[in-house]
Amino acid sequence: MSIKNTLTIWFGKFMVKALHLLGRDAGNAPGLILWEMNKDCLKAFKVDCPIIAVTGTNGKTSVTNYLNHIFESTGKKIITNKQGNNLDTGITSLLLQNCDMKGRVKADYLVLEIDESHVPVIFSKMKLETLVLLNFFRDQLDRNGEVETLILKVKKFLETFEGNVVLNADDPNVSRLGLANPKNKNIFYFSVEKYAGATEKPYEVGEGKFCPRCGEELKYDYYQYSHVGKFRCPKCGFGDVKPYVTAKNVKLDVPSIEFEGEEYKISHNSIYYVYNLSAVYAAASLYNFDKKVLHETFEKFEVNNGRLEKFNVDGSSLLVNLAKNPVGANMTLRVMNEHKGEKELLFVLNDNLADGHDVSWIWDINFSVFNDVTRVVTSGTRAYDIAIRIKCSGYDPDKIVVKPELDDAMAEFFKNKGDKYAIANYTAIQPTRAAIKRYKAKVKEGRENG
Repeated sequence: MSIKNTLTIWFGKFMVKALHLLGRDAGNAPGLILWEMNKDCLKAFKVDCPIIAVTGTNGKTSVTNYLNHIFESTGKKIITNKQGNNLDTGITSLLLQNCDMKGRVKADYLVLEIDESHVPVIFSKMKLETLVLLNFFRDQLDRNGEVETLILKVKKFLETFEGNVVLNADDPNVSRLGLANPKNKNIFYFSVEKYAGATEKPYEVGEGKFCPRCGEELKYDYYQYSHVGKFRCPKCGFGDVKPYVTAKNVKLDVPSIEFEGEEYKISHNSIYYVYNLSAVYAAASLYNFDKKVLHETFEKFEVNNGRLEKFNVDGSSLLVNLAKNPVGANMTLRVMNEHKGEKELLFVLNDNLADGHDVSWIWDINFSVFNDVTRVVTSGTRAYDIAIRIKCSGYDPDKIVVKPELDDAMAEFFKNKGDKYAIANYTAIQPTRAAIKRYKAKVKEGRENG
């Protein structure tokens, strides 16, 4: 190892140790500093184990956590970024915390969530074995630009990549990447058969309208959600692929799905969630896991970090989900609307740097399909913006309560008992979870002192 790389590792390890002694989470900070010092700092690490990476607009954290759970169940040592520090700086910090003073990373597998734009950056310096690509939607436009920009970045990387590529066959933006490198024989598609909630016309805004190969308008047999569905180009045949894995007999009322003739009980009734599990199943199949492990994981494992997370609060049931773009919000609303009976909604919207200051994406959320939503509480730094958006959809403004401060919002939200749903964007999700827990603790304390 060169003197520069040796000093890089030593200084990085010192920073991590110092932060831990101060009771601080190392997070992105050490990696950020190392990248400023040495743009090739990732090359200072010695990683000899296989790397499995998950990327895409929505679902990265959930799929990564599921795969991590499956790999760990075999007793192997797995290193993963469970909390989603998925940029080059976050990956660097993760490796710093799991290497020795010579930069050697001791693990059986690395299972990593990677930001779409950082796939080529990170894996130009580290050897990748398997890339799982979930979907592409418009997201954080002031940071990422249009979705085509991200697709082309990943495509350029895949043009020379010959490892395993697991692709969503039902998203034309993803499926097209199977054509990036004609020499790569390790392309594996996953798909989901038509489910009961599929529609003949788009239910919400989408991106996949034209063939990426010849420019012809794509024809859809049905839409599962957004632009994800059964499509084909009538001119050149783009879309005709043979899936490696297909989820069949999707029964969201059970809920359950079928893979290779076996029924799997699952813990959430969302088509969006089914696509995540299909990606997990496809990637896990490449590593020949015992099906018992997959059954146990699909039925019982919960990510519990704001991704379809369930709470019981003072006699009310609550489902919380992260939504950082229109598709994520629309999918949560669809789950809510499919729930029979009256319910209330909390929407927490921030516009911090990590969210993107531009919140115009909320106008692509389909609020007009509210079903038995009796009241809406809005919160966050842009609480009034989301309230106005919901009002403009035709929802009764007298049923909208604006509480910018989260603790005030919780007190208002739980004033009535019943079924509840909460949507929070990127920097709002963890503060929202914390506020829910504070409210629960306050209720418990009141009962004990009452």
